[in-house]
Amino acid sequence: QVQLVESGGGSVQAGGSLRLSCATSGYTSGRYCLGWFRQTDEDEREGVAIIDKDGSTTYADSVKGRFTISKDNAKNILYLQMNTLKPEDTAMYYCAADGDTVSGFCYTLLGPYAHPHDWGQGTQVTVSS
Repeated sequence: QVQLVESGGGSVQAGGSLRLSCATSGYTSGRYCLGWFRQTDEDEREGVAIIDKDGSTTYADSVKGRFTISKDNAKNILYLQMNTLKPEDTAMYYCAADGDTVSGFCYTLLGPYAHPHDWGQGTQVTVSS
């Protein structure tokens, strides 16, 4: 059973940085798409960034150039480095995993109608202006 536990959220001023971590277990590295998603009370869920099974990465346009997704296979941790944060980045951030999507197509999980199979409990990020 895949388990995902996020940490690293907090409050920061606009222009600042945060690094989110997602401790993962219960799956075989390289066989799952791993990604970060966010959601506010007002908006629908948004796919932020994803790592494909082959290690390639895809980002939402809203975070491209500011956020970096990475993973440490030895420690089984997924990261999201967030720089130049903006107030509109305020949201609950979730990491997610999906083992069913074919390698090379993990980017499709960033779409609004996709449903990754496994989710963490979320970590709150608040950016003040």
